[in-house]
Amino acid sequence: MKSGFPSEGETGIAIMMQKDGVIIELYEMPGSQLEEIRQRKDGHIDHIAFDVGDINIIFAELKEAGFQIEDQEPVHLDFWKNGCKYFTMIGPDGERLEFNQKL
Repeated sequence: MKSGFPSEGETGIAIMMQKDGVIIELYEMPGSQLEEIRQRKDGHIDHIAFDVGDINIIFAELKEAGFQIEDQEPVHLDFWKNGCKYFTMIGPDGERLEFNQKL
């Protein structure tokens, strides 16, 4: 899967490579954001994602439990055949954890 995605008024490129049950997501941020990304001190792994059956249920459960969620609601992207929805939360050690549902 290859698709563009919006980022601060520009367009980045995401590529998903799948082998059996594992998906690797590679993405390139727009040119104006590349220098900021290169200056990161937390390495090059941006986040770990988990596929879920119902994004809305998981979102509500984690929000109710008091986890720090970066998004106001699940975000829709035109990835895959019918799109997907995702949200990102911050884990106990500051790691970014994404929950994703293919639609």
